[in-house]
Amino acid sequence: MAEIVISLANISKCFKQYSHPTDRLKEILQPRQRRGNEFWALRDVGLEVPRGQTLGIVGRNGSGKSTLLQIIVGTLTPTAGTVRVNGRISALLELGSGFNPEFTGRQNVFFNGQLLGLNPREIEDRFDAIEAFADIGEFIDRPVKTYSSGMFVRLAFSVATSVDPQVLVVDEALSVGDEAFQRKCFARIESIKSRGGTILFVSHSASAIVELCDRAVLLDRGELLLSGKPKRVVDRYHKLIYAPSDRYEAIREEIRLDREEESQLNGKGLSPKEIEAAPPVMLGEFYDPGFVPQNTLSYISRGAKIFEPKILTVEEVQVNHLIGRKTYIYTYSVTFFKAVHKVRFGMLVKTVSGLELGGISCPGESQNLEYIEPGNTVTVRFKFHCCLNPGVYFLNAGVSGIVDGTFTYLARYIDIAMFRVQPDPDSLASGMIDLSIEPSLTVDSELAEATLESR
Repeated sequence: MAEIVISLANISKCFKQYSHPTDRLKEILQPRQRRGNEFWALRDVGLEVPRGQTLGIVGRNGSGKSTLLQIIVGTLTPTAGTVRVNGRISALLELGSGFNPEFTGRQNVFFNGQLLGLNPREIEDRFDAIEAFADIGEFIDRPVKTYSSGMFVRLAFSVATSVDPQVLVVDEALSVGDEAFQRKCFARIESIKSRGGTILFVSHSASAIVELCDRAVLLDRGELLLSGKPKRVVDRYHKLIYAPSDRYEAIREEIRLDREEESQLNGKGLSPKEIEAAPPVMLGEFYDPGFVPQNTLSYISRGAKIFEPKILTVEEVQVNHLIGRKTYIYTYSVTFFKAVHKVRFGMLVKTVSGLELGGISCPGESQNLEYIEPGNTVTVRFKFHCCLNPGVYFLNAGVSGIVDGTFTYLARYIDIAMFRVQPDPDSLASGMIDLSIEPSLTVDSELAEATLESR
C-alpha cells in the first residue's frame, strides 16, 4: 500500500466577518459577547493523498479550494481538525505569495528558495537552471513590482519546481502564462510526477484535470462532495455549475450520495484500460447493440430533449465499430418543449479517460436558428472523417439557445454514445490521432556504398 503523504482529518475553517473594524477588538476584550458573522470556508473535510498521486481539485469560485491548499501548505491553520504532510512541500498559490515586490527577481530567487528549504549554496548551484527556465531575460535584475503577471508566474514556477519538491501544490497560477510556457510547465509537472512526486492541482480547465490527474475531488460550499476518477468528478462538477438555481440543492444531494465506485463502462467489471485494450469480436464495420455507455450523465432539461444518438455510414447503416480513415455521420434528434431563440447544436468526442479530442457547434454564431416553436423536432447530422487510431471513444450531445430570456443549455448529455475504432494491421500510426502521414525515404547511393565498405 502506498505511503500517505497528505492526511486531512475533519478539517474545518471559520472566518469571522465584522461590520466595523472595532468589533474585532471588542470581541477580544469581551469574549463572552460574540460579534461578527461566522463564515465557514471548509466543513469537516477528510482527505488522504498517497505518494506519487496527482490530485485535481475542482469547484466553483468560493468553494474552499484555495483555503484548503493554504491549510495543507501551512499558511493557514484550521479551526478544527488535523493536518499531516510528509515531505518537502512547494507551493505556487496566488500571485505575490512568497515574493517581495521591492526585491529584484534574482534577490527573490534566493529569498524564496530559502523559504522552500534550500541553503544559499544550493540556490547558487541551481540559479542558472532557474533563470533559464523562467526565461525573462534582463528582468531577472529588475524589481518584481515591474513584472507582468506572466513574467511573475514564470519566475515563481521555476523556483517552486527547482527545489525537487516531494509535494507540489499549484493553484490555477498557470492560466496566466502563454501557451509555450504552459507546455513547459506541464512537462516539468510530468517530470516531478515520474519521479514519484505528489501533486495537488487546482484548475478550471477540465481537460487539464482529466489529462494530468490520477484522481479528483469536488468541493462546493466548503464541503467535499465527491472523490473519484477525474472524468467522473469533472462531469458532475459541470452538471452542478450548469444546474438551474431551483435544482441546485437537489443536484448537490445527488452528488453527495454518489460515492460508490464508478460504474464500469461495459458493465462486466472491466476497467477502462481493459476495455480499450480488449480485442473486438470481429473486424470491419458493424453495430453491437450491447456496446453502449453505462454511465451517461444528463443535465437538467430546460425545454428540450435529445434522443436517438447514433453513428451512420455514408450509406446510412448504423454502426458503432468503425474503420479508421473512413467517413461517418454522427446524428441525434431534439424535441423542443419551449419556444427557443438562437438555437445551436453541438457534439464532442472524448477518450476513455475523458480527454477532449474535438467537437463543433452548429450553426455558427452568425447562422443561429432564429426561432423554434414548441412541439418541433430537429435532427442534426455531423459528418466527420474518422482520423482516430484504434481505441474506444465517447460522444457528447448538446443543444443551447435563449429560453425565458437567458442563453443556456436546453439539454446536454455526457457519454450519450460510444464507438470503437478497429485495429488496422497495415497501419503503423501511433498516438490517438491518425494524421495520415505518408513517410518517404531517399537514399544517397554513394553514401550507402561508402557505409557498406566501412563495415
